[in-house]
Amino acid sequence: MRTAILSLLPVIWAALAGSPVHAAPPNIILVMTDDQGYGDLACHGNPHLKTPHLDAFYKQAARFTDFHVSPTCAPTRSALMTGRHEFKNGVTHTIQERERMTQQAFTVAQLLKSAGYATGIFGKWHLGDEAEYQPNRRGFDEVFIHGAGGIGQTYPGSCGDAPGNTYFDPAILHNGKFEKTKGYCTDVFFNQALAWIDQRRQTGEPFFAYITPNCPHGPLDCPPEYEAPYTGKVPPNVAKFYGMITNIDDNFGRLTAKLDEWKLAENTLVIFMTDNGTATGSRVFNAGMRGAKGSPYQGGTRVPALWRWPAGFAGGRDLPQLTAHIDIFPTLAEITGAKIPAEFAGQVEGRSLLPLLKDEKAPWDDRILVTHVGRWEKGKAQENKYSACSIRNSRFTLVNAGRKGENWELFDLVADPGESKNVLADHPEVVQELKGQLDAWWQDVTPLLVNEDVTPPAQNPFKVLYWQQFGGGPTSPQP
Repeated sequence: MRTAILSLLPVIWAALAGSPVHAAPPNIILVMTDDQGYGDLACHGNPHLKTPHLDAFYKQAARFTDFHVSPTCAPTRSALMTGRHEFKNGVTHTIQERERMTQQAFTVAQLLKSAGYATGIFGKWHLGDEAEYQPNRRGFDEVFIHGAGGIGQTYPGSCGDAPGNTYFDPAILHNGKFEKTKGYCTDVFFNQALAWIDQRRQTGEPFFAYITPNCPHGPLDCPPEYEAPYTGKVPPNVAKFYGMITNIDDNFGRLTAKLDEWKLAENTLVIFMTDNGTATGSRVFNAGMRGAKGSPYQGGTRVPALWRWPAGFAGGRDLPQLTAHIDIFPTLAEITGAKIPAEFAGQVEGRSLLPLLKDEKAPWDDRILVTHVGRWEKGKAQENKYSACSIRNSRFTLVNAGRKGENWELFDLVADPGESKNVLADHPEVVQELKGQLDAWWQDVTPLLVNEDVTPPAQNPFKVLYWQQFGGGPTSPQP
């Protein structure tokens, strides 16, 4: 009896302390979709879209309701990987070599690998297609990705996918070799991720699965049975866009069902988020927000952020604090106990979200977040300091949405979350403070814009690799 009581003491103590009980670090699955916005979920009020599996997950999750990312794809992925603003990683665009993440950065995959995690990426990378920038050099053991920012995309220089790729039967780069897959791309990525997770389950090693489907990014295409329920109810392109999201939802449902079947759900942290505001859905429903992908308004940066870890914290709660993609790195570091090497100690700008995940009333100081769309003409960084940008705290956002001159707007997000009333004249002290913060930020990032004047390769690296494996290709460099 005494032995039994002693064996229960750790459990009793943990319960009294409010701490989770788990024997090992959690598995981590981060699902990030492409170009899906905050309003592109039924659980966020969309009156047309059907997302039953994500809706069920929403009810089980801790939900960050004021969570922000960058306004376009590669920038968000860079900030998530490093815990700091994308410009400090040299990422100021999605093409022109300006999507390449500096090699002078320590990634969250490297962090987790150092803590004993197996690491895998399935889908979109978009932080450099040249060999030295690929995920296998940035901490990932398992790599199953397309090239460029989208399946089938090609731009002059380094950014391009395998030739002739489409959303059906795409050629996917798998650990250095292309595989000609069968099926719809989102199904293919989730199938591969599930097979890899099953292998890790059998070995018992903790894992980090970074599942990044290209959908619902354009070109808008999906199996007809997914488009059909929306045909005639919304514009044709939106019907395809919604069909792509419903397919994601089915795959996400398969994932969570497998975690239950494999008895992994209790000690697996599952995160669902998206990489920027909606690219297509705002014309139908945008959750009351202004702007969309590529915009410094809320509609360009506020996205879903649903976190579930039954062994770690309670679900079914809204967390309204101002949070961001740069917070993911330090959160995972704290959860896993992984240590950032001393030489990268100053890299991370974000905050650990674990205190909020454990207690929604935990102290959370106000903060400043900078959004800058970038995407200026090559070599024109300094002239675009104030172009298409915003800077905000938990109450106010100062926005210059245009690219010519300074046409500032100030919005009180507490009173006006839709950013409809410019209160610039009412709060000159706020304008001065936020603009001063932006000036200081620009001074910090300018020396780190390392990709602005690089010389591009003559051919897309993905295409060269594909031709080496399968033959073919042009006889002279592409234009």
